[in-house]
Amino acid sequence: MSANVLAKVPRSWILLAAIGLIALNMRGPFVAVAPVVGLMQQELGFSPVELGLLTGIPVLCFALASPLASLTGRKLGAEAAISLTLLGVLLGIIVRSAGSGATVMLGTAILGIAITIGNIAVPLIIRRDFAPARQATAMGIYTAALNIGSFVTAMVMAPLAGMLGWRLALGACGLFAVAAVLAWLFAFGNRAFRPEPVPMPDTGRAGIKRASRWITVGLTVGFAGQAFSYYGVTAWLPSILADELGMTADGAGAGSSLFQILAIVGGLGVPLAARFASTTAVGLTLGLLWLTVPAGLLLSPGLWWLWSSFGGIAQGGGITLVFIAIIRLARDQASAGRMSAVVQGVGYSFGALAPTLLGYVNGVSGSWTGPLLMVLGSVAMFILGTAFSLRHVPKAH
Repeated sequence: MSANVLAKVPRSWILLAAIGLIALNMRGPFVAVAPVVGLMQQELGFSPVELGLLTGIPVLCFALASPLASLTGRKLGAEAAISLTLLGVLLGIIVRSAGSGATVMLGTAILGIAITIGNIAVPLIIRRDFAPARQATAMGIYTAALNIGSFVTAMVMAPLAGMLGWRLALGACGLFAVAAVLAWLFAFGNRAFRPEPVPMPDTGRAGIKRASRWITVGLTVGFAGQAFSYYGVTAWLPSILADELGMTADGAGAGSSLFQILAIVGGLGVPLAARFASTTAVGLTLGLLWLTVPAGLLLSPGLWWLWSSFGGIAQGGGITLVFIAIIRLARDQASAGRMSAVVQGVGYSFGALAPTLLGYVNGVSGSWTGPLLMVLGSVAMFILGTAFSLRHVPKAH
C-alpha cells in the first residue's frame, strides 16, 4: 500500500523534499559550534586565534574551494557531486567529534570543502530538473531550508551538549545527513553514485543568455556585498546591541535570532514576489530592506527589532535572488557551474573578511559607527551589482 502511494507522488515533490533535507546540512554543522565553543575550549585548550580559525574555516572553504567544487560538478555530474557532499558531511562530522584539537580543525575543513561542492551542485540540479516556472520556488525552498537548518541546530545544540557532551551533540548533526542520503537515494537510485560528466558547450566560451560576461561581474559584486553584510552583521550584531543599548547577552542574542529566522521569509517570499514584479524591482526592494540595518542602527538603535527583522528578510531573499539569476542567465549546465563558482568564490572571499575587518575598525575607533558605515557600503555594492545584472534576467514561463 505505502509503495503504491509513493509511486503516485510526483517526482518533482520527491526531489524537492530531498533538496530540502540536503539544505538542512549545508549550514547547520557550522552553526553548531558556537553554542558549544566554551565546552570545546575547556577540553581542548583552544587559543583565541584557534577559535577564530575554527569559525572562519567554513567561509574560507566557500571562497577558496569554489573552483574545485565547480570542477567536481563538471567531472562527476550534479547527482554524484551531491552524494559526495553528503558523504563528506558525514565524514567531517565524525572526524570533528572524535579527536584532538587538530582533528576538530581537520573535520571542519572536510565539512567546508564538502559543503562548497554542494553550494555549486544543488542549483545545477534545480536548473536541470525543474521547469523554468518552478525553479524560483525550488530555489526559495532550498535557501529557506538553509536557514531552518541553522536555526534548529543553534536552538538544540546547547541543551543537547548539556545532556550528552559536546562531542555527541556535534555528532548528532549527522542524523540530518543520514536522512538526506536516504532521500537522495530514493530520488535518484544508482544514478546518485554514477559519475556523469556535464557536457561542455559547443562553443568555447561560457555563454550567458541575452547578456555579456559583465553580468557575471555585476552578480559577483552584488553577492560580495551580500556576503560581507551578512557575515559582518551575524558576527557583530549582538555586540553592537550590547554596547549601544546595554542589552544583556540573552537580549542581544534575540536580535541575532530575528536576523537569522526571518531569512526564511525572504527565501520563500522572493519567488512569490518575482511572479508579480520584475527581478530588478525585487532586488531593489531587498536592497532597501538591507539598508535599514546599518542606517537604522546608526540613527535609531532602539528599533533594533525592526531593523533585525528587515535585515533577515533581505539576507534570505538576497542569496535566493542571486541564485535564481544564475540559473536563468546561464546558457547551459557547464556555464551555470562556472558562473556560480566565480560569483560564490569571490563573494565568500569578501564575506570571510567581514568579521575581522569590522572588529579591527571597532577596536581602533572604539565605536561602531565605522563598522556600520562599512556595512552600508557593502549593501550599496549589493544594490548596484544586482541592479546592473538583474534587469537581464528573463521571466520564467
